[in-house]
Amino acid sequence: MLGRLHHVALDCPDPMALARFWSRLLGHPITYVSDDWVVVSTSSQASGLAFQLAPDHRPPTWPDGAVPQQIHFDVMVEDVAAATPQVLELGATKLPGDGVFADPAGHPFCLVKRPEWAAPLSS
Repeated sequence: MLGRLHHVALDCPDPMALARFWSRLLGHPITYVSDDWVVVSTSSQASGLAFQLAPDHRPPTWPDGAVPQQIHFDVMVEDVAAATPQVLELGATKLPGDGVFADPAGHPFCLVKRPEWAAPLSS
């Protein structure tokens, strides 16, 4: 092994707002905050998602591709239909396609049904 993943970082116009969205969606705390960098992780000693200030951030225009996706997440849920209103209430926007959404900064993500091989999700 040459290295180990530390954080997946997303550019965005408001790191704290986007971190709050992903914190609520994933049920993980915000573990680090600075003026231009906020981290969501299982603990302050674990890798996670980082949100970096990018004042000129241009949201992806999925599915047309004029501005590429840049990154997207598949978020495992027990029931996509039941999770949809909850994710919209958190601030997501519905995009074309089954289970496809954008976070508040425009990054696409998908809700996917938990595969059988994965342990059940706890509430």
